[in-house]
Amino acid sequence: MVSADSLWSYLLEVILSHLALTCALLVAAVAAVRWYIRDSYKVDGFHQKHVFITGCDSGFGNLLARQLDGKGFRVIAACLTEKGAADLAAATSPRLKTLLLNVTDGASIRGAVEMVSREVGERGLWGLVNNAGRSTPIGPTEWMQLEDFTKVLDVNLIGLIDVTLQFLPLLKKAQGRVVNVASFLGRLSLTGGGYCLSKYGVEAFSDSLRRNMQPFGIKVSIIEPGFFKTAVTRLDLIDADLRRLWGRLPQDVKDSYGPTYFDDYVKAQDFSMGILCSPDISKVTRCMEHALTARFPRTRYTAGWDAKLFWIPLSYLPSFVSDFVVGVLLPSPKGDRN
Repeated sequence: MVSADSLWSYLLEVILSHLALTCALLVAAVAAVRWYIRDSYKVDGFHQKHVFITGCDSGFGNLLARQLDGKGFRVIAACLTEKGAADLAAATSPRLKTLLLNVTDGASIRGAVEMVSREVGERGLWGLVNNAGRSTPIGPTEWMQLEDFTKVLDVNLIGLIDVTLQFLPLLKKAQGRVVNVASFLGRLSLTGGGYCLSKYGVEAFSDSLRRNMQPFGIKVSIIEPGFFKTAVTRLDLIDADLRRLWGRLPQDVKDSYGPTYFDDYVKAQDFSMGILCSPDISKVTRCMEHALTARFPRTRYTAGWDAKLFWIPLSYLPSFVSDFVVGVLLPSPKGDRN
């Protein structure tokens, strides 16, 4: 039978022989506990704070508006359609305000700023959530024309920048928060069209904005969702637009891909999206809420198991690895290469 003294002597020898590893583990444990505690601190006075959210007809924006309204925030929800605004107003408290906004229209944005300015007064705007976005046209780059890129960029990037710039004076008054919705596709470009370009741009714009606004007390966070079931990932709309893009291609370009490529591409996309798209969009809105309510919001939030465990790690690997993975997911052209 081993005595207590012998056991303690053995443990001491093990600890001393692995002193560096032990110290590293202790430092890591202390850092993790400190980060967890710091991450849990919340700001006060939600009922006095105004938050403006774009893209509230459905999806992330709609759920976030209802979520923050339930927490007592004074939410101003921007919708693209009258039906979207009416449905949201009917599902929330009288405290929540709605307005119509087209983020590609400068006059529409100025009208929103005037309305929000009247609502917030001298308190200023606590939170701006740039959530409005679109995905189509999306697909192989060769199938695109310039206007296909600009349709997406105008909403996802230029519109986001315009909204942010026009609301900055109100945000500076409150030393508030900007929450920009990017994507893991702002780190890893899987397909052509304007979507990945726009999300890379959101990442860059948000980083520069964060550094520029630090002296004024404004904090900027980026949300990087994986695949979720929203209007942006509706396969019927994406497939219909892909058919439009394919249908207008010259015959020689179609021949270069082969007779089965279009059907194979759509099937591969539908299969992978069907597996990866999560219906639980609250994973994203919880990140948005934390960015608005935490005393120390994070710079980036990754939402969804696919983004956390697969796409974001893949973006750090060498290009030949990510190229191989994407090549496995999508079909290869098998047409005339002459």
